[in-house]
Amino acid sequence: MFSKILIANRGEIALRILRACRELGIKTVAVHSTADADAMHVRLADEAVCIGPAASRDSYLNVAAILAAATITGAEAIHPGYGFLSENADFAETVEAHGLTFIGPTADHIRMMGDKITAKTTMEALGVPLVPGSDGELKSLEEARAVAEKVGYPVLIKATAGGGGRGMKVAQSASELEEAWSVARTEARTAFGNDAVYLEKYLDKPRHIELQILADNHGNVVHFGERDCSLQRRHQKLLEEAGSPVLSAEQRDAIGRTATDALAKMGYRNAGTLEFLYQDGQFCFIEMNTRLQVEHPVTEMVCDVDLVREQIRIAAGEELGYTQSDISFSGHAIECRINAEDPDTFAPCPGTVAVYHPPGGLGVRVDSALYTGYRVPPYYDSMIAKVIVHAPTRAQAIARMHRALDEFVVEGIKTVIPLHRRILADPEFQKGEYTIHWLEQFTSRPH
Repeated sequence: MFSKILIANRGEIALRILRACRELGIKTVAVHSTADADAMHVRLADEAVCIGPAASRDSYLNVAAILAAATITGAEAIHPGYGFLSENADFAETVEAHGLTFIGPTADHIRMMGDKITAKTTMEALGVPLVPGSDGELKSLEEARAVAEKVGYPVLIKATAGGGGRGMKVAQSASELEEAWSVARTEARTAFGNDAVYLEKYLDKPRHIELQILADNHGNVVHFGERDCSLQRRHQKLLEEAGSPVLSAEQRDAIGRTATDALAKMGYRNAGTLEFLYQDGQFCFIEMNTRLQVEHPVTEMVCDVDLVREQIRIAAGEELGYTQSDISFSGHAIECRINAEDPDTFAPCPGTVAVYHPPGGLGVRVDSALYTGYRVPPYYDSMIAKVIVHAPTRAQAIARMHRALDEFVVEGIKTVIPLHRRILADPEFQKGEYTIHWLEQFTSRPH
């Protein structure tokens, strides 16, 4: 086991990793920008190193500074968390080249799954079902038209290097295809420096279902069930559940076997999440995230597992020590992402937290690095906390989340807590009758 780990991240995820390290008896090194000098993970870590000014490119994306911090502090491994460098294959490769351990998958697997076309062709070859579409990158508009006619409209043009909803455009008919093709490529070029696109059949009422995987270096692969992440705005998740209101245990087991078999054949290691669109009883693979997910706590709550602890154990060369039959699922969990945003306009609202009082009680967990007097900086993602609840049933989990949000006090800045209250009170949500398009429609309604 490692004696010291550097945490190459900030905010609640840095604190989450720090806590797992503490319970394993591992010393921690926090890196931070000048804007995060007073951050909670910096205060609680055994050592802290400033790696640059506020801008991410000069600090949390500064590979040389991070590696220098690891070297001078004697860290043996680096945990990237999520975001920033977590899915940067070159970073993972460089970490290993410097004699350190990257707590995550191999650089080859990060690279393979980071390109959506390669990811899809790889998974298809391993028996994982896909959304109907092009076999790979589209070379011309004429080729796009031919594929669209074959799979049928509406279709979705997607950037091969895409993420966060950028480089994605829907064409409802042949007359809209040229504009969708042009806009998607322009967005992709601007956002990713790569204008390669491919085409998929556009599903009109899918759920976004993802499967949590862990794999060790000894050929053992298990899954920890599904998360329903269908409540999204502009392809950004806002509320997640484990398990999904629409899946049966039999469906979970079936897709779980397919996914674990595929990753075992790949020789995958560490944590990963396979994401699917689910409609009319069919799963269609869309992408794989080769890292820890923001929404991992709902899985932890229903499976009673510390996923970060498991990541560290795997990276240290330990075996999982359990099989799929040892994993059980208990109750229902819901996570609400609390963003420092206006709940109606979604405009970011950085500033000083005048009062902070998190909720508590049975089955309530809050992952946050906030404290009274903390200044939420304007330079990074607006998520400032996650409220996670667990209860025996979904209805009880909804009631518990209502109660928790009513207790949650964050003054001095605006947050999306009022929006979460509205969602939880909606009859369609309470019945589990929503798709990936539901939240966009919900937020456009007058209230």
